[in-house]
Amino acid sequence: MNETVRQYFRTLRLPNPSSHKGQNGKLLIIGGSELFHAASKWSLDIASKFVDMVFYSSIPSNNELVKEAKGEFWNGIVISRQDIEDYIEEADAVLIGPGMTRQNDTKEITEYLLTKYPQKKWVLDAGALQMVNPQLFTGSCIITPHSRELALLEQQTSRQELLDKGVTIVLKGKIDLVMKGGDTIEITGGNPGMTKGGTGDVLAGLISALYATQDQLTATVTACAANKATGDALSTQVGPYYNASDLVEKLPQVFWQMVQEAQTAD
Repeated sequence: MNETVRQYFRTLRLPNPSSHKGQNGKLLIIGGSELFHAASKWSLDIASKFVDMVFYSSIPSNNELVKEAKGEFWNGIVISRQDIEDYIEEADAVLIGPGMTRQNDTKEITEYLLTKYPQKKWVLDAGALQMVNPQLFTGSCIITPHSRELALLEQQTSRQELLDKGVTIVLKGKIDLVMKGGDTIEITGGNPGMTKGGTGDVLAGLISALYATQDQLTATVTACAANKATGDALSTQVGPYYNASDLVEKLPQVFWQMVQEAQTAD
């Protein structure tokens, strides 16, 4: 862990020992489609380990799948799409996009919510990010594109314009770039196992969960660093032969180790 990353782990607001349920973050996840069932579930699985409550909203078939898996998901509520606004005010942050397809309904719901709740802490990923008008982004938004998605956004608005508005950009790649204002922080690490489908959904879920209780840079830098470090830890055990579910299970352990290392470093 380099010193820049270590400083962000040092500034993490950890749960107070005397806190009560709900005081350590509530996250709303909007995602999934008939085509992609697992993506939003990976985001959900990692987020439920880091916040007190997750509100999960997908299409009806995905909602039923999550309800069937309720034995693994006690810290959350499955809600229908028409009930989203009943929970959005209560949520500290909202993740929208994992598993959503590039269709008009994705565009409509994303743009409607961004317009109505511009000051909400938003994390935009995958389908929502690919369909939304970037002019709707505000300084409370974190976006998590890979290089092709960022190129598509830049056909509509410049990267500098987004940064001038206060948008935090997490450009995913071999080296993750966290961009905020005039600063760019490089997050190194990772290995070929991280190319598996779903690892980006895990990262989006972790960023969102941390954003519920942290500022944008603390959430993004620590999430990117821990995600890559977890991939490296798995690689020492099984080489590239692991998947997104393995990442979800290992990540809390690695994250906590990084917190402790940062706190005890000279």
